[in-house]
Amino acid sequence: MKKFEEKTMQSTEIFKGKVVHLQVDDVLLPNGKQAKREIIHHPGAVAIIPITNDGKLVLVEQYRKALERSIIEIPAGKLEPGEDPALCAKRELEEETGYGAGELTYIQSFATSPGFANEIIHLYVAKDLYKVENKRELDEDEFVSLIEVTLEEAEQMVKNEQIFDAKPAFSLLWMKLNEM
Repeated sequence: MKKFEEKTMQSTEIFKGKVVHLQVDDVLLPNGKQAKREIIHHPGAVAIIPITNDGKLVLVEQYRKALERSIIEIPAGKLEPGEDPALCAKRELEEETGYGAGELTYIQSFATSPGFANEIIHLYVAKDLYKVENKRELDEDEFVSLIEVTLEEAEQMVKNEQIFDAKPAFSLLWMKLNEM
């Protein structure tokens, strides 16, 4: 048994969308009481830490409707059903930045919002970057601009809330711990 496990007694699908599905579960708590849990199912995603040959981090700026603002992130994207995360990482890196990577290394996976969603992001670092001649096009509803910054500049962007997303913040911590 998992510590503090909540047993599902009933599950009801509320919404099934293109990207997410919402369900409400009736659960039995460890203390014997019952509760409801609203859970968002997400297919998972990848995120990439692209590091240029001169040691800069490649970031993307885009508008996020859920936040009603533009934020600066690392390249990332949703997994297609059954897709290998490494292949998705290569695709998203090329689509969002126009770069390919001579070296793509898996770092680790992490949960984004485990209190209500099951999304897992698979994080990669991309090095030995090169410009792709005929890059993949962005999705038709996607608009991004590129920013190349040093680690110190990125840390300042966290302080002034230009970087407001957990993916790049987590990535900056990884870079700092690994002396990138």
